[in-house]
Amino acid sequence: MDPLLIVLLGIGAMFVLIALHVPVGIAMMVVGVGGYAVLVGLRPALSTLVSETAGNIENPGLAVIPLFLLMGSFATAGGLSAEIYRLANAFLGHRKGGLAFATMGGCGIFGAVCGSSTATAATFGRVALPEMLKRGYAPHFAAGTIAAGGTLGALVPPSVIMIIYAVVTRENILDLFVAAVVPAILAILFHFGAIRIYLMRYPEAAPAGERLGWRARWAVTRDAWAVLILMVAVLGGIYGGVVTVDEAAALGAMLSLGFAILRRRLTWRRFFDALIESAAATAMIYVIIFGASVFAYFITVARVPPALTEWIGGLALPPLAIIFVLLAVYVILGAIFDTVSAMLITLPFVLPIVVHLGYDPIWWGIINVVVVELGMITPPIGMNVFVLHGLAPNIRLARIFAGVTPFVLSDLARLVVLTLFPILTLYLVKA
Repeated sequence: MDPLLIVLLGIGAMFVLIALHVPVGIAMMVVGVGGYAVLVGLRPALSTLVSETAGNIENPGLAVIPLFLLMGSFATAGGLSAEIYRLANAFLGHRKGGLAFATMGGCGIFGAVCGSSTATAATFGRVALPEMLKRGYAPHFAAGTIAAGGTLGALVPPSVIMIIYAVVTRENILDLFVAAVVPAILAILFHFGAIRIYLMRYPEAAPAGERLGWRARWAVTRDAWAVLILMVAVLGGIYGGVVTVDEAAALGAMLSLGFAILRRRLTWRRFFDALIESAAATAMIYVIIFGASVFAYFITVARVPPALTEWIGGLALPPLAIIFVLLAVYVILGAIFDTVSAMLITLPFVLPIVVHLGYDPIWWGIINVVVVELGMITPPIGMNVFVLHGLAPNIRLARIFAGVTPFVLSDLARLVVLTLFPILTLYLVKA
């Protein structure tokens, strides 16, 4: 049987398994082993399952994932998220829509100590949403702002999605973190712009708050000392070359645990909840990575990547047009499937094409993260939107999706800018 036909049948079988609610990692693993067995035999296929899984377990980059997840869980348990919100609100809350600006800025800061989009959205849904509603913000706009702000957890380093991309593609994690700095700043600025433009059209959606004096601002900043220390220790340590990414993850987990203990916020119940939450998320991510690795091996053996690159090379389209076609496909996939899974399923096909077109895999990694975060707020999946709806069931789901619309447009505009100007992503890496 033609290897390409086997691959097509395997992909069809994988989507059937996903539709039957089989976990994506397991579905990729089953198809990878089954397809490879058809090509070369069952025994080599089973040995590949063992070797690929063992090879990933031995990868030190994977150790970063549970440590950063623990750091985020302990930081939440220690109340750092509330302090981040108060800090951002102290400097931005007096402006028109100030709480929306503060929430967006706070999500960006919390993303630096969390690394998870849904965790950021859930945390600020509990912290910021009641405050915004109490001060007369339109419910759909308040919920939409928090859902969109949560996506910053995926882009602001350290990011779990970037780590997954680095592990699967064998790219340097630190290079991805450095490359994400400018796109992360642009993300916050574009979201600020979306808030500003929306409130020019609907000023009643977000009234202005009271202005705090500099003495009150200094008091709030002083109270947020733990957050500032954690950010400086983790991000400053990484970018300053003082610690490796692995060491920074361990340091961040220890510091966030220590702060939670010092503040007497960490009960035994919260401690074990944080461990269980981190372990469950880590296991899910590991299974997805193992499955993606086995699936990618099957795709490579079937020689699909070179066949695709040869076919793409024969198209009468410039490289940039092909990139935009791929992005359009990703946006559509992100609206239907879990976006991280969509990224991992397509990487074995897409990354060789991107590299063949002359683009940097580090740049494509950041573009992938931007598309992933876009999928977190687009219907019908929109995981962050569902998180906010779960926290505030009185706000209709359709209204929350309406509230994130300005930010979806903002993200699409930012995606176009980053695609047209790769130097924005690669400048710090190449410097």
